[in-house]
Amino acid sequence: MQFYTPPGGRGGYVLSREELARKFRETEELGGVQILLQGGLNPELGLEWYEDFFRWTKANFRLALHALSPTEIIHIAQLEDLPIRDVLVRLRAAGMDSLPGGGAEILDDEIRARISPFKNTADEWLAVMREAHALGMKTTATMVFGFQETAEQLVHHMDRVRSLQDETGGFTAFITWPFQADGTRLKLRDDTSPLRYLRVQALARLYLDNVPNLQVSWPTLGPEIGEVALRFGANDFGSVMIEENVVSQAGARFMMSAAEIEAHIRLAGFVPARRNMRYDRLPSVPSAGAPVAAPAAACGDLGVL
Repeated sequence: MQFYTPPGGRGGYVLSREELARKFRETEELGGVQILLQGGLNPELGLEWYEDFFRWTKANFRLALHALSPTEIIHIAQLEDLPIRDVLVRLRAAGMDSLPGGGAEILDDEIRARISPFKNTADEWLAVMREAHALGMKTTATMVFGFQETAEQLVHHMDRVRSLQDETGGFTAFITWPFQADGTRLKLRDDTSPLRYLRVQALARLYLDNVPNLQVSWPTLGPEIGEVALRFGANDFGSVMIEENVVSQAGARFMMSAAEIEAHIRLAGFVPARRNMRYDRLPSVPSAGAPVAAPAAACGDLGVL
């Protein structure tokens, strides 16, 4: 609810190409390799707008596009009256490299009807991911807990991710974090403590044994919990953030440089290594103090060895 404004309402905006070019140049100068692009459901931005934007990005920058959540793909398909597959085929041809897992929350329609009644269903989210995987695109999967879901609903979410992964093998990573209530209209009525987060993450590592990577959620819980989380099944510390405009508005305030992230990885007893969204190892980790760009502006993510 925090991020909704009606068409023509106060607070909505579309960044200009000049502003985007500035952000993308900054990303490349800082060593970033990828843009995480998510922007909401704008009824004035159709498929051709995104195709043109992706082609422009690829023509002018050396950045991979980890772009658009399943919710946004469904919205574009509805605007254009096209099948999901056709939308993904055209976006991929225009330069979209991979798909982030945003909008999953809890993949249970009882929970979704209560917290996001106008958003896509759980089956629709999974259908977009299935089509993306069938086209050879890699994606990530997410889970946000803390909506008074039952243990059965939480495990059901993981089971649906696990079942699709058995079918397609298209998820490269799973990321879970607790709901951030500050700045939203939803009230926090559940346990979102670091202790519960660590328990949920450990369960995810055990249950999702077919998803190769598990990412910690230091932007919502802080770097010290991130260190501990590496001992609770995770192998990825996530990304340095140049700019972040989602969880920060909901109460998360943690930001770190590449050098700080590397230090926390080492304090946890691991060796940092750079990777891309497909978890290919990049040649080297930048020297201490050298920044690495990352979501939600761009990323040269830091895993552990």
